[in-house]
Amino acid sequence: MTSSVPSFAELLQDAQRSAVHLEMRDTYAGQDSGGFDEYLRSGHVNTDTSSAHWSRWGEMVREVAGRGVVLRRARIVSEPVTDYIRYEHALTAANIELGEQVRWLPRRLASELALPGNDFWLFDDEKVLFNHFTGDGAWAEPRLTHTEDPAVVKLCASAFEAVWERGVPHERYTV
Repeated sequence: MTSSVPSFAELLQDAQRSAVHLEMRDTYAGQDSGGFDEYLRSGHVNTDTSSAHWSRWGEMVREVAGRGVVLRRARIVSEPVTDYIRYEHALTAANIELGEQVRWLPRRLASELALPGNDFWLFDDEKVLFNHFTGDGAWAEPRLTHTEDPAVVKLCASAFEAVWERGVPHERYTV
């Protein structure tokens, strides 16, 4: 791992061909307590991509997708799903509207796959950004680590593609 970690925004903006994200946790509750808390209270999820809630992410994704970069997100989930995964599933309509493709893989179908120990983003099959979380889904320190090590890139690329191949497109996956 390199000691200097580029920001996610820098890596996404530098992407020329692809940006893929593998999520393997059943909760990220420490991440977005406001939106998730509202969902738990009311069942409401803000998928209005023109709202302030989505502005920063929406601008980045629209710009990158508009340049022809393919954005794919795959989620490995335990079933029955957690409340947080229900929340993410409801939010995914906005991710798709912004230009992402999303697939879901039930965890029981991932048992034979070689997977890295942490969620990650892979940019242009060259750079990996690992996300680190605590057990309850909050950011851990360090939050991110970055590598361009060819062996790690290869592991992450093959893991993502294996999950993607087995995954169910969002429009067909129900929670």
